[in-house]
Amino acid sequence: MSGLGVALPPSTVQDELWEGFFAHHYAGRRRGLAQRIFANSGVITRQAAVSPLLEDVSGWSTERRMLRYQAEAVPLGSTAVRRALADAGLAASELGLFAVCSCTGYATPGLDILLARDLDMSPAVQRLFVGHMGCYAALPGLGAASDFVVARGRPALLLCTELTSLHMQPAGTGGPDVQQIVSHALFSDAAAAVVLTPRSKSFPGYVVREVAAITDTTTAGHMTWEVTDLGFRMGLSPEVPSVLSAHVRALVGELLGRHRLSIGEVDGWAVHPGGPKILDVVRDRLGLDDRALAASRGVLAAYGNCSSPTVLLVLDALRREPRPPRRVVLLAFGPGLTLYGALLEFSTVAA
Repeated sequence: MSGLGVALPPSTVQDELWEGFFAHHYAGRRRGLAQRIFANSGVITRQAAVSPLLEDVSGWSTERRMLRYQAEAVPLGSTAVRRALADAGLAASELGLFAVCSCTGYATPGLDILLARDLDMSPAVQRLFVGHMGCYAALPGLGAASDFVVARGRPALLLCTELTSLHMQPAGTGGPDVQQIVSHALFSDAAAAVVLTPRSKSFPGYVVREVAAITDTTTAGHMTWEVTDLGFRMGLSPEVPSVLSAHVRALVGELLGRHRLSIGEVDGWAVHPGGPKILDVVRDRLGLDDRALAASRGVLAAYGNCSSPTVLLVLDALRREPRPPRRVVLLAFGPGLTLYGALLEFSTVAA
């Protein structure tokens, strides 16, 4: 991994989002519950391409949201890709594979085609679009891009772009919808891109050593992303942390075991901050101290849960530390219910 670039829409303070919009969106008996959820989300600031302080999209049709997705996602994704390429010292025309992950918008031609055109990628560049994998999509995307680089000896770029702000749901009637309140308190927008190059060209940098996954299909309904006439509707069961608790140690053990490593030999943890409870579960099940997840909590506080780009934001925070970690485990979770992990190792020696 020889380059990483991030692009963010304008940022807003969580308290201002509450006072300026959500306190009125969740009126009546929903308001007290919603206020507590917002206050305990772990989010201090987050960003939105379509801010509810300026536009209430909760009544928009899915068609209108998809048109806006393309208008906002193309420039945001372009910025992240340009920054990653500059960080890697690579020209867009040198890419052999361009992979895009996104679950918050769809169009044809999609981001992969439009950005390949706008950034002057080669007409022969291969493209891959990964949709509806949600918050963990960056890791199978990273695995596919890494496999391409190893097999073909050519550079690849992975872009994760999400605009969750486009999927604000109506407040509705009746009792409080806790799952929607939680998602509206956590989710945010971002784009992140990583460049992977053959070992002879990528050093110093992180090598993708391994990617692993566990899916518990008995809990498939615990996390959903439904296409409705009013955008995409998130379903988040309160049982998600319990499922992660049951599986995360086995996943990490398998991931590290294939390289004869222990948890204590990992000095960097990039854990998708799906919420404070998820980070607490990972910390406790892996026996980590609070410092190990400081970068993940910092990303949650500063950026919220941006779905697929979020784990890459944590990786970016780790690599910018005064003493970047040598070994990094990335963990992310999403529909399935699926847990994904990746092991990265820093190296300064080319093959």
